[in-house]
Amino acid sequence: MIIKPGELLASINSPADLRNLKPEQLLQVSQELRQYIIDVVSIHGGHFGASLGVVELTTALHYVFNTPHDQLVWDVGHQAYGHKILTGRRDVFYTNRKYGGISGFPKRKESEYDTFGVGHSSTSISAALGMAVASKYKGENQRQHIAVIGDGAMTGGMAFEALNHGGVANANLLVVLNDNCMSIDPNVGALKEYLTDITTSRTYNKMRDEVWKILGKISKFGPDARTIVSKIESGVKAAILKQSNLFEGLNFRYFGPIDGHDINHLVSVMEDLKHIPGPKILHVLTTKGKGFALAEKEQTKWHAPGTFDKITGEIYKKQYDQPQPPKYQDVFGHTMVELAEQNPKIMGVTPAMPSGCSLNIMMKAMPNRAFDVGIAEQHAVTFSAGLATQGLVPFCNIYSTFMQRGYDQVVHDVCLQNLNVVFCLDRAGFAGADGPTHHGAYDIAYMRCIPNMVVAAPMNEQELRNMMYTASQDDMGPFTIRYPRGEGVMPQWRTPLELQQVGKGRTIQEGEEVAILTFGHVGNYAVEVCQKLALDGITPGHFDMRYAKPLDAELLHHIFTKYDKVVTVEDGCLQGGFGSAVLEFMVDNGYTCQVKRLGIPDKIFEHGTQLELQHEAGFAPIDIENTVRELAGVPVKVQV
Repeated sequence: MIIKPGELLASINSPADLRNLKPEQLLQVSQELRQYIIDVVSIHGGHFGASLGVVELTTALHYVFNTPHDQLVWDVGHQAYGHKILTGRRDVFYTNRKYGGISGFPKRKESEYDTFGVGHSSTSISAALGMAVASKYKGENQRQHIAVIGDGAMTGGMAFEALNHGGVANANLLVVLNDNCMSIDPNVGALKEYLTDITTSRTYNKMRDEVWKILGKISKFGPDARTIVSKIESGVKAAILKQSNLFEGLNFRYFGPIDGHDINHLVSVMEDLKHIPGPKILHVLTTKGKGFALAEKEQTKWHAPGTFDKITGEIYKKQYDQPQPPKYQDVFGHTMVELAEQNPKIMGVTPAMPSGCSLNIMMKAMPNRAFDVGIAEQHAVTFSAGLATQGLVPFCNIYSTFMQRGYDQVVHDVCLQNLNVVFCLDRAGFAGADGPTHHGAYDIAYMRCIPNMVVAAPMNEQELRNMMYTASQDDMGPFTIRYPRGEGVMPQWRTPLELQQVGKGRTIQEGEEVAILTFGHVGNYAVEVCQKLALDGITPGHFDMRYAKPLDAELLHHIFTKYDKVVTVEDGCLQGGFGSAVLEFMVDNGYTCQVKRLGIPDKIFEHGTQLELQHEAGFAPIDIENTVRELAGVPVKVQV
C-alpha cells in the first residue's frame, strides 16, 4: 500500500527545503507530518506516541537551526520519527525497524543528520556537550549544539553528570527538555515533582511570559540588557517558586516552560536562543501521543502498539483457536506475586520498565514491596544491594542490554559482598526490531566471569518459575536468570514450584555420536531439530544445561566420555559465552572432542525479527539441523 504524504511534506526532502517555507506554513507541515506518522505506523508498526508528541518541536528545530551543520542530538530515539521523515528518509520510512530497512533509532551511518547513535537513554547532553567543546576548540563559535532529552531520560544519572560539566564548560549548548511526564510508563521521583511545580505555577508562568517579551526586544536596551533580564528572570523564579532553580544552580540559563505544540512560539523562542551564548535549557511541555486521541489517553499502551486501525483505534492482535503460551515477562510478573505471597522477604525493583518487564503486576498487588526507580540502572542495582544487606531478597529486573549500564555496581556492590540479589534479565539475546542497541548479546559472558555469580537460563516457563523459586532461598548469593523477549512454549504454565539443584542440567534425550548442548529457550529449537533428524535416522543427544555457571560437571564428564562431537547453542555472544565455558571445561579436564559453537558471532547485528537475526547469526533451527548433519556426515538441507 502506497502512503502519500501531504502537499507540503511531499516537497520536503531535506531540512533545507523546510527552511524555504514561510513561517505561516509550518502549522500545515506539522499537521501533515503527524498524519504521515499515523498512516505509516498504523500499517507497519513501530514506536508511536513519543514521535507524535514532538512533531512541532521537531519541525521548529530543523526550521530554526542549520542542520546538519548545527548538531542535533536526540535522546533514546523513540521520538525521532519526524526527524527521519524531514531528513530525506520519508520514502523509505515504511521500512523502519524491518529487516534490511532503516533503524528505529538515530544511527550515524544512516544519515549525516543522525549526529549520534542512540537507543539507551540519558546520553544526549554528554554527546552534545562533547560536540560543543570540540567546536569551541576548532574556533567554530557560531555552531549550535542541541540535545533533546525527555523528562524521563533526565532522571538518568549520566544526564546530571553532563549538566554538571556543561555548566562550567562555557560551550554553545542548548538542552531542550521535552517534558511530557512519561518515559514508557509514567515518570517517578523527585525530579518529576520538581518539574510539575514549575509547570503548574500560574504566577510564575505569567511572569515568565513578560520576561520573554522583554527578552525578545533585548537589542533595544543596550549592552547591559542581558544582565538585567537575567537578574529579573532569576529573581522571579526564586521568589515565586520559593526555591532556587535546579538548572540555574548548575549554571544553565533556564527558559520556559513553553507550549511544545505552539509551532510559531517555538520558532520565535528558538530564534532568540540562537543568539544567547553558553549553556541553556529550554523547558518544553508536550503531550505524548498528541493528535491521536487514544494515544493521548493511554500513553503506555500506545508507546509501541503494533499495527492498528487508525480510524477506530483497534490494535490488531493475532487470533488463535487454542490457548497460547504466555510471554516470559508475564510469567516473571505473576510468579513474583506468587513467591512474594509465600515469602515476606521478596522485593521487586525495576528501572523505569514496570510494564515492559511486568513488575507492574506486583506493583499493583503489593505497592510497598515493588519499586520503579526511574531510568537509573546503577541505582537500581545498588539499591537492591542495600535491601539485601538487611536480609531481604530483591529481584532486580533489568533488560539485558540495560544491565550493561549497571555493571560496575554488579561487580562492586553485589558480587564482592556476596549479596543475595536476583538479577532477572529480560530481552536476553536478540531483541528483534529494536536493533543492536537493544540486543542482549553479552550478559552470559559478562556475568559468568564475576566471582560468586550464578548464571542460569530457563528453557521454558516451568524452568523460569523454578529458577526464581530457587534463587529466592536464603543465602543463595548473586543470581542471574536470563530469558528472551516474547513467548514461551507452555500454554499451561502454572506448574508447582520446585527447587532446583544449582548447576544441575538435565538430559532431554540420549543419542549417538553428536551431542547438542543448549542454554535457555533455544533448547526448544533443538527439540524440534531432533524430531526432524529422527525421521532420517539421525539421533543426536540433547542436553539442557540450565546453568552456564556453575556448569554441571557430572553431566559434562558423561557427554565428553560418550560423544565425539558436540554442538553448543546459545542466544548470546560466542566470545566468553556458554560455548566458551564448555570448551574451557573440555580443555581443563583433558578431553579431546570436535566442538561446534553456535551463537552470536563477533559482529554487530542490525534489526529484524528474532528468527531472521538468529538465522543470520547461524543458530536458527535450520542452522542447528545442518550443523548436526555436517558433523554426522550426512547431506545438509538447503538454507532458508
